[in-house]
Amino acid sequence: MPVYKLSSALAFPHPELADEQGILAVGGDLTPERLLLAYEHGIFPWFNPNDPVVWWSPPQRMVLDPSSLKVSKSMKKALKDDRFRVTMDSAFESVILACAETPRPGQEGTWITDDMMKAYTDLHKLGFAHSVESWDGEKLVGGLYGISLGRAFFGESMFSHTTEASKIALYHLNQFAKSKDFHFIDCQVHTAHLESLGASEIPRTTFLAMLEKALAYPDLRGKWTYHE
Repeated sequence: MPVYKLSSALAFPHPELADEQGILAVGGDLTPERLLLAYEHGIFPWFNPNDPVVWWSPPQRMVLDPSSLKVSKSMKKALKDDRFRVTMDSAFESVILACAETPRPGQEGTWITDDMMKAYTDLHKLGFAHSVESWDGEKLVGGLYGISLGRAFFGESMFSHTTEASKIALYHLNQFAKSKDFHFIDCQVHTAHLESLGASEIPRTTFLAMLEKALAYPDLRGKWTYHE
């Protein structure tokens, strides 16, 4: 299938027109309007620095049902010991910067460019992008961020500077999602780490049907707070 080139028009091809890898289109911009339109259609940006924006809709989507999170023994111990203080939307810019700067095994550099950081920070200011932070005292040691629309959360990236910190952030996001009757947490593409946490792959057609149902509900927009 061809890869579509976006114009200045605020529109995307149907996500089912993506190629075998899941690449749907290139070009366009990272304005809040275009990003929100993309997520509403099951599309997300993912590209290397100095490349044009690449828009994806994978044939298999990694999704976490909030009722399916696997809590390991080490996670349970960290929760029982109150090892971390967890907050929401308290340090969004610090979280996205840490996600960009934290080295990852087998990965050189980062896809979270300066333009991406600005774009998602703009969405945070508009009340659509959210972060979860794990703190050791006053030190930020782990966290994640993503987009919320309707009753869906689209996870973008997570980081950890100490064992269990990002997993505990995910645990609290998952608890929050359950309390708000979210339908799913989108994890985008398969990794063994996500699978170990309970996420699983579903076909794009199934994901798009789930997304349509989740978007029928009002957005949970604005600053999030969470207390167990």
